[in-house]
Amino acid sequence: MNAMLAPGVVDAAFLRNPYPTYRALRDAGPLHWSDAFFGGAWLLTRHADVETVLRDPRFSAQRTGGWINDVALQRGEFSRFQHLFSRALLFLDAPEHTRVRGLMQAAFRPEALALLRPRIENIADTLLDAIDPDAPFDFMARVARLLPMRVISTLLLGTTQADSQDLMDWSDDLAAFIGAPQPTRALVQRAQASVLRMTRFFSQTLDSPDDVEPPALLGVLRHARLRGALKDDAELLAQCAMLLFAGHETTRNLLGNGLLALLTHPPQWQALRDDPERTAGAVRELLRYDSPVQYSGRRVTTALTLHGRQLKRGDLVLLLIGAANRDPNRHPHPDQLDILRPDPGALSFGSGMHACLGAALTRMEANIVLRLLLQRWPGLRLAVQPQQLHWCSNPAYRGLQALPLLTR
Repeated sequence: MNAMLAPGVVDAAFLRNPYPTYRALRDAGPLHWSDAFFGGAWLLTRHADVETVLRDPRFSAQRTGGWINDVALQRGEFSRFQHLFSRALLFLDAPEHTRVRGLMQAAFRPEALALLRPRIENIADTLLDAIDPDAPFDFMARVARLLPMRVISTLLLGTTQADSQDLMDWSDDLAAFIGAPQPTRALVQRAQASVLRMTRFFSQTLDSPDDVEPPALLGVLRHARLRGALKDDAELLAQCAMLLFAGHETTRNLLGNGLLALLTHPPQWQALRDDPERTAGAVRELLRYDSPVQYSGRRVTTALTLHGRQLKRGDLVLLLIGAANRDPNRHPHPDQLDILRPDPGALSFGSGMHACLGAALTRMEANIVLRLLLQRWPGLRLAVQPQQLHWCSNPAYRGLQALPLLTR
C-alpha cells in the first residue's frame, strides 16, 4: 500500500523526499481514499483537480470543528480553541471571508509592500551582519527562523520588538497541530494553550492603542472592530494569531527549502550569481519545486461525484499541493529545478478567493534574502552532505530542522 494511504505516513524517508510517493499516487489515479489523515480523507493528486477544488464553493474551508473535537475526550475541552480558530480567515467561507479579507487587504497591496521593503532589507542585513563568515552557521536558526517573525511583527505592530522565542514557539505549536495527520489530544492541548497565549499577547498590546495605530495592521483591525466591521474581539484576535503563524511558518520554510534546492543544483545557483535579476522568477520556481505547504483541506458541502467516486457531505478532501506542483500534465520535466521556467504556476499559495493574502510579502522576503546572500557570499555552500540534513516531522509544512552552511 502506498505510504500516504496507510497510517504511519510520517516516516523519515517520506519526510526526506515525498515526491516519489506523490508521483506514485498521481500515476495510480487522481483521487484516493486514505485512513491516514484525520480519521479518513480523500486525496487529490493532480494540478487541474486541486486548482478546481480550491475555487469550487462546494468544497468548504470551514473544517475546524470535527478536526479539533474529534480528538477531545470531553466535549467542550477545546471550546476556547475552536471559538478562536474557526474565526480565522483561513477557515472562513464567503461572505464572511470576503468581509474579513477586505479589512486586511490594504496591508498587502503593492504600494504598502513597497514601503515595507526597506525595513525588510534592514532586518535581513542586520541578521547577516551578525554571522561570522569564517565559521559554519545554521541558516534556519540565524536567518530563516528570525526574519519572518520580525517582518510579520513589523507588519502587525509597526515594530520588530515582538521578536521573541515565545512567539516562535507558539507558532510552532500551532503548526504541529495543523500539520499532524492524526492530531493527538496532547497536540491540541499545546495548540490551544499557545493560541490563547498569542491572543493574550495581542490583547495586552491593544490595551495601549497609541502603540498600534495604522498603518500597523493591528491598528487597522482595532479600528475595524471599533466601527463594527469586525464582529467581536475573538474575530480580531483570530486574525492576528493566524497571521503571526502563517507569516512565520511559510516564509521560514520557503527560505530553507529554496536555498537548499539552489545549493544542491550548482548550475541554478550560478545562473543567479550571473544575473541576480532572475531572483523573482527563481522564487516562483522554488515554490513549485519544494513547496513549504504540501497540502490543504476542504470539507464537501453537498454530495457529489468526482472521478467516479461518491463524496458525501462532510467528507474531508486533502489537496496535495506538493503533488500538483509536480504534475507533468502542467509542468514539463516537473522534477527538474529550472529557475528560467517560463510559467511555474505553483499552487503553493492556493488559488481563488483563498489564495494566500501574504503571498507577495513572502515572495519579497525570499527575493531580498537571496539577493543579499548572492552579494555577500556568492561561494555559499552546504557544510554537510544533503543526506545528513534532518526534516521537520510535519507532512503539511515541509521544512528543515537545520541548514548548516559555509560562506566559502
